[in-house]
Amino acid sequence: MATKEWSGVHPQAIVDPSARLADNVIVGPWSYIGPDVEIGEGTEVMSHVVIKGPTTIGRNNRIFQFSSVGEECQDKKYAGEPTRLVIGNDNTIRENCTIHRGTVQDRGETSIGNGNLLMAYVHVAHDCVIGDNTILANCATLAGHVAVGDFAILGGGTMVHQFCHIGTHSMSAGGSIVLKDIPAYVMASGQSAQPFGMNVEGLRRRGFSKEVLLVLRRAYKIIYRQGLTTEQAVVELEKAYPDIPEVQPLIDSLRGADRGIIR
Repeated sequence: MATKEWSGVHPQAIVDPSARLADNVIVGPWSYIGPDVEIGEGTEVMSHVVIKGPTTIGRNNRIFQFSSVGEECQDKKYAGEPTRLVIGNDNTIRENCTIHRGTVQDRGETSIGNGNLLMAYVHVAHDCVIGDNTILANCATLAGHVAVGDFAILGGGTMVHQFCHIGTHSMSAGGSIVLKDIPAYVMASGQSAQPFGMNVEGLRRRGFSKEVLLVLRRAYKIIYRQGLTTEQAVVELEKAYPDIPEVQPLIDSLRGADRGIIR
């Protein structure tokens, strides 16, 4: 972690008296922490950051300058209801990110898990759910109600349509426009995004065995090379691999694909 330029709350920061900050939280100059905001120990808020509530931020996060965190959503149905934003631990939120609270029409909460990297200019809209250890590269944009699974990677400039699900360990190429769900482990690219095989290199780096990778490649062929519907592919996968736990996230992502999957 970089050397801190200041400690504690900078005298030129504005922190609402009702905000709850752990003792060792750092807040930089010209940042604003509003009411009903809670920030956990070890979190650093750089200069020129705006955090509004109701928002809960966990431990050891780093929020860089000019980010807007916990603002009202850009949904015309929003009427000032007290919805929430919840951010976990060990996240890095880079410059100019915008993260909005939820709506009562859905969960009432936007949530971001642990260990995520949101690069500059990322937008996370209302009611999104981001898991753990994801990477959203520069200018990736999530519309409302999007879910992003653990270890997913969205390339720079990826745009995700509302209500889409991005499966665990999946990956999109830069500039992709995602209009339907990306199943777990799948690589996607294009406008609109299409599947381009399994994210084998990423899975290998995360410790997946050769045997499991072979199974996932075969599972991909069942989904995309046999002319099956999504429902039929689920049946075939359950029949072919009943005892391989790594296949289950793939099956789950197919079952939950209300918008359909990329083809």
